[in-house]
Amino acid sequence: MMKRKTLACVAAVACLAAGTASAQSTVRLFGVMDAAVSYYQTSSKDPSGVQPSVRQSQWALSTGNLMGSRFGFSGTEDLGGGLAAGFWLEAGIANDTGATLSPVAMFNRRSTVSLSGRFGELRLGRDYTPTFWNDTIFDPFGTVGVGASAISMLLGGSGSAGTINALLANPNYVRAGNAVSYFLPAGLGGFYGQVMYAFGENAKYDPGTSTPATPLNTARTGRYAGGRVGYANGAVDVAAAYGSSTVGDNYYQGLTRYLNTGNVAGSYDFGPVKLFGEYSDVQLKNDYVNAPAVSGDVKIKGYVLGASVPVGVGLIRAAYSHLQADIDQVVAGAPELKADKFALGYVHNLSKRTALYATAAYTKNKNGAALPPALPPNGSVGYTNPTLANLGQGGLRADTGTGYDFGIRHSF
Repeated sequence: MMKRKTLACVAAVACLAAGTASAQSTVRLFGVMDAAVSYYQTSSKDPSGVQPSVRQSQWALSTGNLMGSRFGFSGTEDLGGGLAAGFWLEAGIANDTGATLSPVAMFNRRSTVSLSGRFGELRLGRDYTPTFWNDTIFDPFGTVGVGASAISMLLGGSGSAGTINALLANPNYVRAGNAVSYFLPAGLGGFYGQVMYAFGENAKYDPGTSTPATPLNTARTGRYAGGRVGYANGAVDVAAAYGSSTVGDNYYQGLTRYLNTGNVAGSYDFGPVKLFGEYSDVQLKNDYVNAPAVSGDVKIKGYVLGASVPVGVGLIRAAYSHLQADIDQVVAGAPELKADKFALGYVHNLSKRTALYATAAYTKNKNGAALPPALPPNGSVGYTNPTLANLGQGGLRADTGTGYDFGIRHSF
């Protein structure tokens, strides 16, 4: 039944686009199909050497390792006087199974309507957050596949209960729904910018004492506010962004939980080589009316250094990323979690639309960090005993993760 409804919805959108094409300046269908044979392996090790190491491995036909698989429709209408209206509907696809990537939102990648002109662009709907743009644009691997940076692997995955990934779970990391965005116009001498506010769309009660018990006492959860400014001219591109996402609140506990992200990044294209760099500062902040002795706050710092080198019709990509997380306010006396990741890849362009690619990546975890080699829906291998609560109890801990992608991407 769900598949029939999905197909019917796609057909309806296609018919609508075709039927209105004559009234619009442009209407187009676009997409990417990206599939790879991938191998993932993790190793968990006992620092004391008492327990034997445990290794998990998995072969998979994975999706979206060079570019996220998708299909979409977009269109613009010239309104005259320099004004234009536009729409964009884009759905993520797991082309290895044929399923959509979101069980609740078909056009999960982007669904916006906009008005643009000399003033810039006002865009309404689900879209990328300003803070994520720096993570993906200034990562040679674009935050996809086994080569994705350590910071994106940490913030982009939900993780099992009790892990650092679960603690930092943020549905607004990549995109935010219910959002209002404004983009600066082109022609500002290379300067660009974006601001976004996303509504949580939860009910607020007045007086507060009339607020129902959980789970309806979360009036603030889901909000996002952020902005990004940058400068691009010729070979140089630099940008800074900051965003705050309300990831939880509880009226009766007097608690609001924020995930605040700031980053600065840049790239410079020398011709024979293009260099990339990014620094990120992420804080999980628990704002209490009456603060407890242990706040539950987390402080994370990370960076990415990378390069891409054109070789004939191909491109060599390489990156090193590092992160460290202070979880002393979650687990008293715990050392900083640390992870280092190395990635190397090659893309061979068969045409403007089709490319073959191969990527290899290696992650070294320390002190309980447990970054996997891949995130769902691609990889499901993890580590033995990854929960933060067990850090002071000895036993197995996440050690290394390795991943390989061998794939093909076709865009249309």
